[in-house]
Amino acid sequence: MVIKILGPGCSNCQKLEALARTAVDELGLDAEIVKVADYVDIMAYGIMSTPALVVDEKVKIAGFVPSLDQVKTALQV
Repeated sequence: MVIKILGPGCSNCQKLEALARTAVDELGLDAEIVKVADYVDIMAYGIMSTPALVVDEKVKIAGFVPSLDQVKTALQV
């Protein structure tokens, strides 16, 4: 599983990355977490506001900092 955190590195992006890492650990997933900060790359996903969570090239969450439970749900679907 490849998880991408899309965003310029702002505090909300950092929070989403931390939530994703916690969710991966708690769910026992084998996942690679990648940060994507380049605006051209972010826009290629159709994202207009960050942060965003992309799982295996599918946008799961965008435009807000989700709860840990929301991240876990996104990773399991």
